[in-house]
Amino acid sequence: MAKSFKVTLKRSTIGCTQTQKDTVHCLGLRKIGQSKVIADNPANRGQIKKIQHMLEVEVEK
Repeated sequence: MAKSFKVTLKRSTIGCTQTQKDTVHCLGLRKIGQSKVIADNPANRGQIKKIQHMLEVEVEK
């Protein structure tokens, strides 16, 4: 397993459901192009999967 992920918001949250917007906010992303490094755990993996069409995900070791 990876120890962390670098996630970058690639699409706008306009037109998304409220739960998807909340998920983006919980990952700490606010603007398109903004990146965050998040820990690899089941909760974060679920959040990434929920909005995977809006993110670019890179694995970091």
